[in-house]
Amino acid sequence: MTSFVAQLNGRAATAEELAPLAFAGHAHFTAVQVRGGMVRGLDLHLERLRSASVELFGRALPDDRVRFFLRAALETGPADLSLTAALSSPAGEDTADGTDAELAVLVRTGPAASGPKGPLALAVVEHKRFLPAVKHVGEVAKTYLLRRAVAQGFDDAVFVDRRGRIGEGTIWNLAFWDGASVVWPAAEVLEGTTMGIVRRQLDRLGVPQRVREITPADLPASAGAVVMNSWTPGVAVSRIGSVPLPGAPSFLDLLHRAHRAEPLTRP
Repeated sequence: MTSFVAQLNGRAATAEELAPLAFAGHAHFTAVQVRGGMVRGLDLHLERLRSASVELFGRALPDDRVRFFLRAALETGPADLSLTAALSSPAGEDTADGTDAELAVLVRTGPAASGPKGPLALAVVEHKRFLPAVKHVGEVAKTYLLRRAVAQGFDDAVFVDRRGRIGEGTIWNLAFWDGASVVWPAAEVLEGTTMGIVRRQLDRLGVPQRVREITPADLPASAGAVVMNSWTPGVAVSRIGSVPLPGAPSFLDLLHRAHRAEPLTRP
């Protein structure tokens, strides 16, 4: 078995089929960590693909069909792996013709990942992704801004909008700790599936949560901060811009505990 698989609509993709997708930018995707052949938050991933398909293409595939393609890819690899499912239209891009052809599903797998150990120092950059609620492909700004941040001595970047509100990172959601509650930034961001898992499990654990606007000027009052994505429910942040942030091991442990409480399910 290999961790590396590329399937188009449930079967091994050929070079001819992949060629039109090589530079395709009108598509969306979800990223999943698979453990023991199962995933957390499957409903959130399916909802993400549904809503993004309606936004980009005006239609969506049935969940059962998407799950069939996910299972087909998982059957060819090891029990633990990373999986990405991307949806696109046969009409391609740079055309006004949306066509009614069924959407194509490209599923790619690779080695399992768990993210960096941290803590991370994040540069502050004014930026807002186009269609922030959609996890779409072809976002050159994310890698460009990440590399600029690293060149400046940081590990990654965090985005602030034109109103000065902190929103999200290049590939991360952000969460803050005020000593008693988990604080989520109020801004236009991609609400990650891991973020969704953590939020509902924190509710079940009875942990207070708040959503409020956070600006760089608010950071000195924070009792801790983390980034999270499909790799991990929490990596500590030690600095945002020039503002050092305290380590909050109990906060980090709480987020990981909430994530572990989410049941694993088979696609």
